[in-house]
Amino acid sequence: MTTATAELLTVPEVMARLKLGRSTVYDLIRSRRLTSITIGRSRRIPADAVQDFIVNEIEEAA
Repeated sequence: MTTATAELLTVPEVMARLKLGRSTVYDLIRSRRLTSITIGRSRRIPADAVQDFIVNEIEEAA
């Protein structure tokens, strides 16, 4: 899937998928461990970026 066709998630949607708090999600964005874009004043996270984050965390834990 290309970035142009990727599903964009809101921070609350990412919070629900990862079962994390709001500040933790923003910390991951700030530290560039979770890719995001800004559209106007809204922050959006590609669904692929969430999947990549999960895969990276699993690989680091192994």
